Amino acid sequence: METQKQKKSFGQWIKTSITIRMLMVGILILVLLIPLSYIKSLIQERSFRQEEVVSDINQKWGNEVLLYGPILKVPYQTHKIHKTWDEKTKSYSEEDIITIHHAFIFPSTLEINGNIESEALKRGIYQSVVYTADMKITGSFTTPTFETKDIAKEDILWQKATVIINSTNLKGIKSNLQIQMGSDAYPLRSRYVENSYTNMLETKFLKENAVPTEHMINFNLDLMINGSEQLRFIPVGRETNVSMTSNWASPSFNGNFLPNSKTKEITENGFKANWKVLQINREFEQEFYGELPHINSSAFGVKLLIPVDEYQKSERATKYGYLVIALTFLVFFLIQTVSKIHIHPFQYLMIGLALTMFYTLLISISEHSSFLKAYGIAGIAVVLLISIYAKSILKNFKFMAMIGASLTALYSFIFVIIQLENYALIVGSIGLFLILGAIMMVSRKIDWGLD
Repeated sequence: METQKQKKSFGQWIKTSITIRMLMVGILILVLLIPLSYIKSLIQERSFRQEEVVSDINQKWGNEVLLYGPILKVPYQTHKIHKTWDEKTKSYSEEDIITIHHAFIFPSTLEINGNIESEALKRGIYQSVVYTADMKITGSFTTPTFETKDIAKEDILWQKATVIINSTNLKGIKSNLQIQMGSDAYPLRSRYVENSYTNMLETKFLKENAVPTEHMINFNLDLMINGSEQLRFIPVGRETNVSMTSNWASPSFNGNFLPNSKTKEITENGFKANWKVLQINREFEQEFYGELPHINSSAFGVKLLIPVDEYQKSERATKYGYLVIALTFLVFFLIQTVSKIHIHPFQYLMIGLALTMFYTLLISISEHSSFLKAYGIAGIAVVLLISIYAKSILKNFKFMAMIGASLTALYSFIFVIIQLENYALIVGSIGLFLILGAIMMVSRKIDWGLD
């Protein structure tokens, strides 16, 4: 009889012990980290799928564009005297071994005026920003200083000089390219270059009146090209000026040089930007001999952004999943402790699973709607579900309203943090401080003595 009373007393202690209840709640929070980790993996998987679709769209339309040129390519020859001993004549015979090299001369001035017509292409639930750029490229070449390399005038093969332009996207070119050099026009044709990060376009040999042997030669070129996401230039001119307009309202100016802040303009109808880069601002010279250098690290331009990345925001929301579950369980635990109402661990588990369902709803709905609508629908659905369930557990409308208000405030607080970027840390810190203060004020009236 005494043993049964002891068992009953022990079972009652297990049921009413605050320490045991806290331990059970802590274990359930750790268990719920498992579905949250799966949800994070789901978001990453959907995000990777989006990147694959966007990459496929861009490849078919035209990838990002990097322009490098125009550049004057001038062959020159070097001499090496090879001496051979002749046993018969008992003397040396000399042979002049000639090797052909190339000089790459950058323009003295380079002006690029471009208009970018952009649009968002969709495939299913995914979209990518693509554009058609209409550019007018003008400038001039001045006489290069071969004397600095001890190259004699007679060794310069001006009759075999050409003009080259490099681009990362030949597929997107939508016009027959020809560059006006002096009074003549020269078509540009693609040329394969091994181990090059860009594709080369080159003219035929220039006429005598199109090379800057004694005086400056002006050039101009019209280029229409399809591209995606970003358009960049390498400032090969001794003075490079780029002017760009577009109908895309979400640009990101990137690269080694930023546009002039006084002339930059971004509105809901598009943007305007101007760059001016001088030779002294660059890290490379105006003339190269032997090989064309890899100087794409000096590129600058604009990246056209999709205004909202739903997966990025969903991933940021899931980072607060642990906080939502812990604080919600804490509210239920405080209500249980104050009201002496028993809540079974299984009921805590159901509440936790309902909270994790918020994120699957958020991801699935945001793929077909805006993030704001998806967040609102998912939040309302979960708050109503848990509030109604809390009414059946706690048997009190006051506690039900308290749970509903707490969850609404928590989801609203997290939504505000997600929208903020520069102030997310300070707003989050202040919010958590206030939440902690409220919990401390409520919990100070609870008797935490040993059971």
